Amino acid sequence: MNRNKYQAIYQEISGQILQGEYEFHDQLPSESILVKHYNVSRETVRKALNLLQLNGYIQKLKGKGSVVIYQESTNFPFSKLISFEEINNSLGMDYETKVESFQRVSVSGHPLVKAALHLEDEADLYEVIRSRRKNGRVNIIDTDYFLADIVEGLTEEIAQQSIYAYIENELDLNISYSNKAITFEPMTDAELEIFGTVEPPYAATVRSIVHLSNAVPFQYNISKHRASEFKFVDFSRRNLEADK
Repeated sequence: MNRNKYQAIYQEISGQILQGEYEFHDQLPSESILVKHYNVSRETVRKALNLLQLNGYIQKLKGKGSVVIYQESTNFPFSKLISFEEINNSLGMDYETKVESFQRVSVSGHPLVKAALHLEDEADLYEVIRSRRKNGRVNIIDTDYFLADIVEGLTEEIAQQSIYAYIENELDLNISYSNKAITFEPMTDAELEIFGTVEPPYAATVRSIVHLSNAVPFQYNISKHRASEFKFVDFSRRNLEADK
């Protein structure tokens, strides 16, 4: 073990957690056992455990030792405008999509969508509900409303694949930008029927209004994720020159 002994212990234990040797809610060996195993001082072990806690791998519980709180999650690039199919392929997530519902509806029955897309009562929408499954378990439910006059000819078969590919390649339209908001909301009974057992029964909810290159909004998306596995990851850089 090198001179930074606590860092070496941190690297080894965090690697074991990432590889699944220690799973969510597993308890790590006691400090005394770790001291003997690594042949180091108790202070060195505590520094390693503190670093594991700081980086979200464990939670130190008074009188109970250290419990693993890390859960594998998918880092969705929410700051980018990209279809789920593109994310699935680029990140190798191996998700399966199932169309739960596909229908043409009047916007008059969906006031939030009507307001978001600035529509009149006469407008029609395609309502598409799709579940995203991995290893047989539903992790995401996407509900989309597409303006029927713009996304002409949309079918359930297209929805099973990639609607964005259809819009861009078949309809020759340019999808340009979106506005997004993230909230945490209780799941509805209908959503729990699709998700199955969820604890806690809350969803990380991403709502998006998507525009074409001519600035016309054509899609309202509600993407619901299991709150316990949701992770928002972004990269930010402070523009120091602008602050001078």
